Amino acid sequence: MEPLKSWRPGPAAGRGPVLVSVTDFTSARPSGLPDVYRAGLTLRRAWPGLQGAVGLWLWTKPLQLRSGSVSIWETPEDLHRFVAWPPHVAIMRRFRNRGAIRAHTWTADAFDPAETWARAAHLLAQAGVPSQSVP
Repeated sequence: MEPLKSWRPGPAAGRGPVLVSVTDFTSARPSGLPDVYRAGLTLRRAWPGLQGAVGLWLWTKPLQLRSGSVSIWETPEDLHRFVAWPPHVAIMRRFRNRGAIRAHTWTADAFDPAETWARAAHLLAQAGVPSQSVP
């Protein structure tokens, strides 16, 4: 089943090479998933002001207790700046013991929304498969 998803554009155009980051959080308990998703929405609201952010999909597979993001950045430094951003750090600390998180990144010559989502969806469908490799 395809995850439920929503797109939020960032301020960057993403006309050249981009970095794509896919996160996949599995909640240890059903009661934890709504809090995790709400935390993602909090970060999403700030997206238009984040330097180097091309855009973001938040996604969820509620029956699998999973949610996460597919974010597109102009440079690796832009992603690193976001990862170190105090609101992001606070959320990661808050939820670090409430489930498991996986992350994948890759670069692309240009941002193609359909191609990016298809590759991300393939990764998300493979979650938990031994010897997983990036397609």
